[in-house]
Amino acid sequence: KIILITEKNYLMMHLENEFDPIRLWAAQKGIYEKGDIKTQFVKLMEESGELANAIIGKDHAEIMDAIGDMVVVLTSIAHFNNTTIESCINVAYDAIKSRKGKMENGSFVKNK
Repeated sequence: KIILITEKNYLMMHLENEFDPIRLWAAQKGIYEKGDIKTQFVKLMEESGELANAIIGKDHAEIMDAIGDMVVVLTSIAHFNNTTIESCINVAYDAIKSRKGKMENGSFVKNK
């Protein structure tokens, strides 16, 4: 189910999951009305840098904050692509759930 949120209709939306408050916040801030996918991607890269710094610094609280910020931005990027973060997660999981592979140097490497 795809729900496109605008500042005008956000108050009428029924909250169904943890992503809905993010969409409401984005609508209230005018991100959906005045933002775009490119500026949200730049924001995602900024947040990615913050995550890298937090990981290097072993700062648990900042790692959590950066991951959360990235999820917020990804939720908006999905919106600008006329889909939902939930749909994106489901597509990704469907692609990986049956993969075979092995761990190499701390990363899962899928079989070719």
